[in-house]
Amino acid sequence: QVQLVESGGGLVQPGGSLRLSCAASGGIFSIYLMGWYRQAPGKQRELVAAATSGGNTSYADSVKGRFTISRDAAKNTVYLQMNSLKIEDTAVYYCYTIVQGPTGYWGQGTQVTVSS
Repeated sequence: QVQLVESGGGLVQPGGSLRLSCAASGGIFSIYLMGWYRQAPGKQRELVAAATSGGNTSYADSVKGRFTISRDAAKNTVYLQMNSLKIEDTAVYYCYTIVQGPTGYWGQGTQVTVSS
């Protein structure tokens, strides 16, 4: 069973930075995509950024130029560097991966709070 373990969330002031990490493990033969979604209170879960095994990346318009997604294929790990954070970035951030099958898996979520 594939497991995703996230880390790096927390409380930060507006304009600050955080780096999220997500490590995948357990019966993985191929990873097609790893990415991050977020869900703010009262809102739908939305895609933040994703990276394919081929090296393509995509970002939500709201985070372009501020967030950077990267992958360490050898470690089955994806990172999300978040700079110039805004109050509206406050949400629970979920790691997501698509592996062989293809089958998708979610992490448990990590809270990011941007507040002064």
